[in-house]
Amino acid sequence: MDLIIVRHARPQRIENNDTGSPADPSLSELGVKQAEAVANFLREEKVDRIVSSSMKRAVETAQPLSSMVNKTISQRDDLRESDHNSSSYIPVEEMTYDSAPVQAYMNDPQAVFEGDYDAFRNRVVGAFNDLIVTHKGETVVVFCHGMVTSVYLQTLWELENPFMIQPDYTGITRVQASSSGFRTVRSINETGHVRDLIERPKFGKKN
Repeated sequence: MDLIIVRHARPQRIENNDTGSPADPSLSELGVKQAEAVANFLREEKVDRIVSSSMKRAVETAQPLSSMVNKTISQRDDLRESDHNSSSYIPVEEMTYDSAPVQAYMNDPQAVFEGDYDAFRNRVVGAFNDLIVTHKGETVVVFCHGMVTSVYLQTLWELENPFMIQPDYTGITRVQASSSGFRTVRSINETGHVRDLIERPKFGKKN
């Protein structure tokens, strides 16, 4: 079977959610354009199934393709991002060296996993393995998140650094998989469909 893994489009900024509940932003205006672009790019694929993280930014990124190919979106909690309990979401393009998430990472890289990297990795790998076993012979488009994609690829390639691969918004990664355990990474972070819709991070620039 074939996994087409898509990072969500750019969401809105939510900082210090007043309710104290987890931040779950919708797409920004730019993100809506990115979602349309990736849908137009993938609409000619043989799409058997569309799966999404249950977070809004992933579901909303999946919706244009869902409409175009007339497939419903199956939502999964086990594909949520590593910081899904955080009360803030700052798009990486808006972060600088002084931003709280960057400082938290500098002080403790494992903070992005809410203190339990192993649990996050097991959840992510388990989600993809379940899709592989359940949907033999199908092409499944999976809309999820940057760290979900990164840690899955890290696991497949047995890399030490979970931050080595950072897909862009709506970056496409393709993995061919069999239920017997073979995995072949066909591409990583395809972004030609949004070449004019990507902003680059400002890391290293202080406010």
